[in-house]
Amino acid sequence: MLETVCSSRIEEVMTALEARYPDQPEFLQAVGEVVPSLVPVLEQHPEFIEANILERLVEPERVVKFRVSWVDDEGNVNVNRGFRIGFNGAIGPYKGGLRFHPTVNEGVLKFLAFEQVFKNSLTGQPIGGGKGGSDFDPRGRSDGEVMRFCQSFMGELYRHIGPDTDIPAGDIGVGGREVGYLFGAYRKITNTFTGVLTGRGLEYGGSLIRPEATGYGAVYFADEMARHSGKSLEDKICLVSGSGNVAQYAVEKLIQLGAKAVTLSDSSGWIHDPAGIDNAKLEWVMDLKNNRRGRISEYAEEFPGSTFTPTDREAASNPLWSVPSDCAFPCATQNEILGTDARNLVEGGCWLVSEGANMPTDPTGQSVFREHGVLYGPGKAANAGGVAVSALEMSQASQRQFWNRDEVDNKLQGIMKNIHEMSANAAAEYGFGQDLLHGSNVAGFLKVARAMLSQGVI
Repeated sequence: MLETVCSSRIEEVMTALEARYPDQPEFLQAVGEVVPSLVPVLEQHPEFIEANILERLVEPERVVKFRVSWVDDEGNVNVNRGFRIGFNGAIGPYKGGLRFHPTVNEGVLKFLAFEQVFKNSLTGQPIGGGKGGSDFDPRGRSDGEVMRFCQSFMGELYRHIGPDTDIPAGDIGVGGREVGYLFGAYRKITNTFTGVLTGRGLEYGGSLIRPEATGYGAVYFADEMARHSGKSLEDKICLVSGSGNVAQYAVEKLIQLGAKAVTLSDSSGWIHDPAGIDNAKLEWVMDLKNNRRGRISEYAEEFPGSTFTPTDREAASNPLWSVPSDCAFPCATQNEILGTDARNLVEGGCWLVSEGANMPTDPTGQSVFREHGVLYGPGKAANAGGVAVSALEMSQASQRQFWNRDEVDNKLQGIMKNIHEMSANAAAEYGFGQDLLHGSNVAGFLKVARAMLSQGVI
């Protein structure tokens, strides 16, 4: 009887959300992925139902929208939209990246911020969930144009952030260059030098391992999944999508663990290198993407034996996921693995998927993985390494300390191991067997829900 009540309550929440936000499919998908995991939790904790925790959890605490006006190199005035969403601050100040990309809108950022709530909870660090960004596209823009945009963006954002309120970081389109310009503007406007942004350069308060953390963390999580099933990543063929920060360092860590990454991608298409991407090739990719800002197609021109396949935007699947493999690391963007892609992965021998991106597998794809017993590390767990080291950067900044590389890397490994353990234990305790998707949802929810309950109705 209670199970029926809980299921009905969840259906009511989803129906109300769908009616309220019909134009925000990514956000609805993110919530829809989490709430089925909560039925047994609500059964055991009726106090969460009485306090309407779920209804409160799916609404952001604040959404800030603003205009960003800036001047390009030709003297033209441009106008973009800026956003910052503080989704839930029950366990600490809002924490989450800024994304600069043409696809950015309120619905996309709400999905990312909602995911961030659970991801941050899983890290064990005292940080709430937030996200922000703009529909500005830094690709093809000069350093001067990016600087002027960032300064204008921070001219409004500074009012809403702070080291004890909201601490942004980088995301897609916001790397070290952008973080530097944003921090410089914040420092100038506020006349303070605080840990208000993470992902900063080492010269002005950043942390070692922060650039590597998301990619490293996804591989550490995969290694935990493999070890707990009696397997290893050594000598395994791995597919990696993306070619930005997360993908680059996922490949680096795979190389260190003896695995062989054979693919990378960007919006123009993807490369396949059957010989494997070794350290020299990876160094070349890092220079291509980070310094020359080139396209991944140039890889096939540089390294004989590799091939480039351009993106077919009309295709129903991505052929990258058809390459025979043992493991897959989607590190590009949301919904890049659809049901057909997941089936192709399974047919190609893939037995492990660890998500470096946020929500890269759609619900049909997740069902395929579950049906075939694929070891599946969902993004909110597997890619939590980035925000975990951001929290470590915050700690170093507040203490005016600087930890060495081994200290930070060891802490990151420990955090990823704990996330796996917490997710596995929660899955087992609430009747989900070894399903880490449900387990991470439950483990992340419980900490936030208990904090919300303790703080009353606010």
